[in-house]
Amino acid sequence: MQAIHFLLVFVVLALASSFASASDPSPLQDFCVAIDDYKNGVFVNGKFCKDPKLAKPEDFFFSGLNIPRNTSNPVGSTVTPVNVAQIAGLNTLGVSLVRIDYAPYGQNPPHTHPRASEILVVQEGTLYVGFVTSNPENKLFTKILNKGDVFVFPIGLIHFQFNIGKTNAVAFAGLSSQNPGVITIANAVFGSDPPINPDFLARAFQLDQNVVKSLQAKFWWDNN
Repeated sequence: MQAIHFLLVFVVLALASSFASASDPSPLQDFCVAIDDYKNGVFVNGKFCKDPKLAKPEDFFFSGLNIPRNTSNPVGSTVTPVNVAQIAGLNTLGVSLVRIDYAPYGQNPPHTHPRASEILVVQEGTLYVGFVTSNPENKLFTKILNKGDVFVFPIGLIHFQFNIGKTNAVAFAGLSSQNPGVITIANAVFGSDPPINPDFLARAFQLDQNVVKSLQAKFWWDNN
């Protein structure tokens, strides 16, 4: 009896571990093309599914990632996402893609993806990239990437890219979620709506309160 009890506990823990380590839940069908009309669909993981018989090739298609984006903005970069919002057929598949264009010395500011790891490949230019581990180490991992180089950013960790070249740079990145989300650190902390109490931020960041208020008064550009 004790052996059976042990076996049941082991199976439950194994199943729990497999669920905890997953990114987006694994689909139980070939595909689930996302729709907004709940009357004609089945709700699955944040989206309703179109009747598979009504699916069409356009549900799995996106065009235009070959087109350079405008990087004339305060951070000097533009992210073009291809997630479930752009391709309805990505729903439940657990993957997405972005193109990132960088002006000379442009950057993709420190940010996190709460629901995805990221693998980035440089198509053109030279990037200085890195991520910081969680507390208490806060260890910085960095690398200079050239054309054809690949770098991985673990899920949830703060990371960044910086074009250190004198010409435009382009990178593509795959993410392990249909909707990875993005939290740009400066935007979230100093550009929240409504603003976070400046007294709190001054102490949290060991800054003068006037500096905090100045940062909160800035326009924080969203490059996504």
